[in-house]
Amino acid sequence: MTPPHQKPPVTPELLTRIASIGDLFAIEGEFVTGKEIPSGHINTTYKAVYRKADGTEDAYILQRINDYVFKDPRAVMRNVEKVTRHINWKVLRRVKGSAGQTLNLYPARGGRNYIEIPGDGLWRCYNYLEGTHTYDVVENTRQAYQAGFAFGSFQDLISDMNPEDIVETIPNFHHTRQRFNRLMEVAAQDPEGRLDSCREEFEFIKAREADVDRLLDLQAQGILPTRITHNDTKINNVMLDEESDNAVCVIDLDTVMPGLVLYDFGDMVRTVTPPTEEDEQDLSKIRMRMSMFQSIVDGYLDAAHKFLMPAEIDQLAFSGKLITLEVGIRFLTDYLEGDKYFKTSMPKHNLIRCRTQLKLVECIESELSAMEQYVQRVARRLKCK
Repeated sequence: MTPPHQKPPVTPELLTRIASIGDLFAIEGEFVTGKEIPSGHINTTYKAVYRKADGTEDAYILQRINDYVFKDPRAVMRNVEKVTRHINWKVLRRVKGSAGQTLNLYPARGGRNYIEIPGDGLWRCYNYLEGTHTYDVVENTRQAYQAGFAFGSFQDLISDMNPEDIVETIPNFHHTRQRFNRLMEVAAQDPEGRLDSCREEFEFIKAREADVDRLLDLQAQGILPTRITHNDTKINNVMLDEESDNAVCVIDLDTVMPGLVLYDFGDMVRTVTPPTEEDEQDLSKIRMRMSMFQSIVDGYLDAAHKFLMPAEIDQLAFSGKLITLEVGIRFLTDYLEGDKYFKTSMPKHNLIRCRTQLKLVECIESELSAMEQYVQRVARRLKCK
């Protein structure tokens, strides 16, 4: 397996594989080259370059939907089709500059927006946005602002969609109570005999059990509305312009489902505020950068304040702690189960990821009051309803 952060080698076998998949889609031109894009824990992703008759070249993204994670890949594609079609319809009627572009699906030879390859799963093809790039770690507050603005714009663009029109492709994906209970069940069974190696992490999570019900209770009471959300708002799911670093497009729509906007904001806090990647082994390097948090808040509320309710704004800071804790729970659960969900590339990779998340939870806890105060200050400035 390729070591972390190292690009997979481009072998003749890989090129043949990419070309054979690309040829199943309505792509104009002749295959030139390709490579695997290793970022992301779930799907297999390739970049393919084709040369047209006039000599110009276009790039495409070929992606296999992980059918272990997504039990119904066709339902995933129906969600993606609905959301991209809605966003494209809205952007055509909106002034540019909303960070509201979306990737476009290319049809397969049979006419659908995907192809099912016997023994090799379901594949789809997107256009590749030239002149854009992503970051795994935010480098400055401008990038943090753009991340917040991009996901706020995304939520704004789909805020008028009916959540009932979107299928829940991973049931209870952000149901923090069920995530907590599942960890307790797996720890009791300890199927791989790993519990003794993570007792400290397990007890840390148990001590914060009360946190897992907070947003769920508010949702059950009707205080927090159910909306369509992205559910995977890592910084590397925002395409940024290479020259300006302005947000261009939100990508990776497989987890678009009904939920709380707070889940999306919380995951931005989790992924944007630390200066490290989520498998950093030196825990002394992990901290919650307040300047980054403030920039996320600024960008997100600039784009989303018109549709957000006061109750949603009130929980923005807490959501960062909750989602970081939830992801720590998920990493620890997968570690105890034998690393079945997330891709791993080193021994104890999911335990290392879990430790990173829990350290960030500690850092957020120490800054939570100041975070809440900043959110309210921005909300007052924008005169949020």
